[in-house]
Amino acid sequence: MNTKIPRIVIAATQSGSGKTTIVTGLLAALRNKGLKVQSYKIGPDYIDPGYHKLASGRPAHNLDTWLVSKEKLNEIFQKTAKDADIVVIEGVMGLYDGGKNGISSTAEISKLLDAPVLLVINAKSMGESAAAIALGFKSYDPEVNISGVILNRLGSATHRSMIEEALDRLDIPVYGAVMRNDAMILPERHLGLVPVEENRKEKETVEEIGKTIAREINIEKVIELANSASELPGIEECAGDRGSDVKIAVARDDAFSFYYPESLAVLEKYGAEIVPFSPLKDRELPECDGLILGGGFPEMFAKELYDNEGMRESIRRAAKDGLPIYAECGGFMYLMKRMIDFEKNAYPMLGIVPGEVEMNRKLQTVGYVSAEMQRDTVLGPKGTVLHGHEFHFSSECAPSEGTKYPRAFTFVRTRKKEPYDAGYAEGNILGSYLHLHFAGCPQAAEHFVNVCRKRKNQEA
Repeated sequence: MNTKIPRIVIAATQSGSGKTTIVTGLLAALRNKGLKVQSYKIGPDYIDPGYHKLASGRPAHNLDTWLVSKEKLNEIFQKTAKDADIVVIEGVMGLYDGGKNGISSTAEISKLLDAPVLLVINAKSMGESAAAIALGFKSYDPEVNISGVILNRLGSATHRSMIEEALDRLDIPVYGAVMRNDAMILPERHLGLVPVEENRKEKETVEEIGKTIAREINIEKVIELANSASELPGIEECAGDRGSDVKIAVARDDAFSFYYPESLAVLEKYGAEIVPFSPLKDRELPECDGLILGGGFPEMFAKELYDNEGMRESIRRAAKDGLPIYAECGGFMYLMKRMIDFEKNAYPMLGIVPGEVEMNRKLQTVGYVSAEMQRDTVLGPKGTVLHGHEFHFSSECAPSEGTKYPRAFTFVRTRKKEPYDAGYAEGNILGSYLHLHFAGCPQAAEHFVNVCRKRKNQEA
């Protein structure tokens, strides 16, 4: 049976065009009309979905064809969108940008989901050239259904008219014309936007953006376009979860917030109960059979993490007792002996991994990688290959000569094929800069839950 899901993709010509602000405002405006609106973010992004959730009132989900298969992506999409009145999908970078050969580009996923596309054009310091850009994007791949444009950062009504007249001659509809407005700027720092968990004025900012977008974008026309999307072939309903019999503590606070909702749901499918806790505020680990330290911004809270000696000692003691621990990026940094922040202040961390990390002003690594395990780990046996993503400004400092430092993975980037050693794995400890989506590697999630279950049974 086919499925009707009203949907649109908001794409852009390039990063920095303002699509996250426009999507956030659009979600708020649609919600204010009484619609159930579900949002998605293309690519391995943890921050933008936080603003989506604030605006829509529903958790946002990621769509990425490197981290998960196309079939699984479609399943996640249909499962999470089935009760929505309208779906809004935010693109990544420029419309045709992605990994090698366009993998996980907005164009690829818009075609996969057969969704109409609205192209955001940053029209600042630009006149009729905006129409030429729109025409070029529309003709570059005729299979991408570019249905119209949203003009952003316009300077005046005259500026708007000039571009709209040029687009009208090309028969390219304009769905919105958004004026420059400093009140609509979302705060940024080294990894992109400041996470919504830290933006203390986020609610009023989103409300203001929603009101502006409701005035400057034709909301009814957007709804009509979304409703024009074709039906999708239905999917088979998956079997229910087995019920939870192990507890996995997951670090969730201002310092650690990078998690995909559907990734954690896979752990639950295999029998995990997710127990959130705060390394910043809680004094000890909750009762648990395993621990996940996700990514985030520990470098912005290094002193607070250091000052919470009770939590650091609780985690160290649990690690010594054999608690399975999996850490990604920021969590990996927390496992280290020492963290050096942007101002060159050095703070002792957990000391479970005998190395240290230092923040750099320059981005160190970004991109998709394949990761082959060099040894048996809590995620699987030696030789297991996982697809993941790296994005960090910090760098590992080599441990002192003679220090045991068993590497976890061999990483290979999708663009640069040179392999390199990465991460740390010993016993029940695994940490690296790798970000995973367990929906794309369910065997790794199942293995981790089984390791936690085995440890629980041994303790019983």
